[in-house]
Amino acid sequence: MTAITAWPGQAQDWLDARGKAAWIAAMVLGFIFFWPVGLALLFYMIWSKRMFTGSCRHARHHHRHGRHGWGREWGPYGMPSSGNTAFDAYKADTLRRLEEEQEAFNAFLQRLRDAKDKQEFDAFMDDRARAAREGTPDTDPKAD
Repeated sequence: MTAITAWPGQAQDWLDARGKAAWIAAMVLGFIFFWPVGLALLFYMIWSKRMFTGSCRHARHHHRHGRHGWGREWGPYGMPSSGNTAFDAYKADTLRRLEEEQEAFNAFLQRLRDAKDKQEFDAFMDDRARAAREGTPDTDPKAD
C-alpha cells in the first residue's frame, strides 16, 4: 500500500486512539479551514456511529472482533456471562420470572381494556334501547 492510500487509515487510527474529543476537534477544524472537510468528517462520524458510542476504541473493537470479543462467553438473553455459574443461573431465572410477570401483566391490561370496551358498548346499547322505548329519534350530536 502506498503512502497516499495508507494515510486515511493511519489518521483514523490516530484519532481513535485519542477518543471522541479528537474526532470532534478534527471536525471543527475542518469546518474552520475548509467547510467541506468538516462536513465530510461529520457525515463519516454519523455513518460509522462514532458520534453515538461511548468510545471510539470500544466501537472499533466491536467492529474488528464482532459482538463476542476475544472468546468471551455469552449467557442467556444475549448478555455476557459473569464467569460465576451460580450468579448466571440466578440472573437467568430472574429474567425468566420477570418476563413471565410482564406477560401476565400485559394479559391483565388486555382484560381491563376488553372489560372497559364491553362496558362502554353495553352503555351505548342501553341508551339506544331506552331511546327506542321512549320513541325519541336516535340522533347523533356529532353528526351536525
